[in-house]
Amino acid sequence: MAFVNGLKCRECGREYPAEPLNVCDFCFGPLEVVYDYATISEVISRDRIEKGPLSIWRYKDLLPAEADDPVDIMAGFTPLIKAKGLGKTLGLNNLYIKNDSVNPSFSFKDRPVSVAATKALEFGYETIACASTGNLACSVAAHAARAGIRAVVFIPSDLERGKIIGAAIYNPVLVAVDGSYDQVNRLCSELADDYPWAFVNINMRPYYAEGSKTLGYEVAEQLGWRLPDHVVVPAASGAMFTKIWKGFNEMACLGLLEGVEASPFGIDQNTVHHPAVTTAMHMIQAEGCSPIVTAWANKQTQVIAVRPDSLAKSLAIGNPADGIYSLKVIDNSGGSAYAVPESNIVDGIKLLAETEGIFTETAGGVTVSGLKHLAKSGAIKPDDLTVVYITGNGLKTQEAVEGVVNPLYIKPSIRGFEEAFTGGK
Repeated sequence: MAFVNGLKCRECGREYPAEPLNVCDFCFGPLEVVYDYATISEVISRDRIEKGPLSIWRYKDLLPAEADDPVDIMAGFTPLIKAKGLGKTLGLNNLYIKNDSVNPSFSFKDRPVSVAATKALEFGYETIACASTGNLACSVAAHAARAGIRAVVFIPSDLERGKIIGAAIYNPVLVAVDGSYDQVNRLCSELADDYPWAFVNINMRPYYAEGSKTLGYEVAEQLGWRLPDHVVVPAASGAMFTKIWKGFNEMACLGLLEGVEASPFGIDQNTVHHPAVTTAMHMIQAEGCSPIVTAWANKQTQVIAVRPDSLAKSLAIGNPADGIYSLKVIDNSGGSAYAVPESNIVDGIKLLAETEGIFTETAGGVTVSGLKHLAKSGAIKPDDLTVVYITGNGLKTQEAVEGVVNPLYIKPSIRGFEEAFTGGK
């Protein structure tokens, strides 16, 4: 069963039933899932989690959907790798990579979509849909195929070819819109009023967003039920960033962390902050679309929308839905926010590949470049336990790094090889 009491407005606190709703009809604030933490605390345990499936559904007690028969393509429980090569290069002795690029549709989006698709079936929907910068389209199409229902995915028409193909292979209704992601999202918000579809990041958003908490749960479990000192996270809407923080705090409040006393009855549904959680949350965006970082740098309480112009298209959301909540997480955690120069994105992709054998998309290049800045500036000390989140696969954005292709062209002979290999010496 799902331990869900309903939904609650993150702004005015008005309560709603657990239905496909995402906006408060009183103040237009976003809605969030409200859990019965007291009951959860009676059933959840490390042992119960460890006996679960090797997917996000091992944390079913903390997810807002029934888990008897979830729409599951085995998202989650991705590798946490000790980054010896990258760490040595950056002067970080205790660096780990959470490699979510190896999820079934090759991005972290499989986590929230698995939850949203499962919830959509519970509500009786026969079509799931989304507005996407690419990765979400691939995941929604894949989960719809698994569930045997229709997918309708809306994307900006200028997406990377790998992401378009990565969605199209599952045979969704693929709609390419002549506009930015924010324009696509606005269109889908209007369509959601007229079509009886489960738009995962609109009317299903409260449930969908909760899937990203598992990125926090897994890191804690894989580190031996403890939290890192720092995490470095890319941000578009800011939802993943805030949910990782929420996941850390839920685990602390429920007594799942080593040496941390449970306090499930004192959880505030909006902040969910346990004093034992001291992980510094570092948000990274690309300069071409960095509205949250700009707001943080200018000490603003509101995030001003921008027009995206970035190589990192998967992060190109100019009007981030969780922007103001991300600012609160940065503040509460003692973290930071940094915008990576566009010229450094490809360097970040290459650095990760050359030191760790991991090929990430442009968003990962942003994250690694941000990590490099944090290490160089001293924000992360050499022995701090640090986790960097890599959220998408480089095969989806090959165009960005085509310049690395520089083979030695030779005749089919040993002499031909040796002349090319040694330069004739």
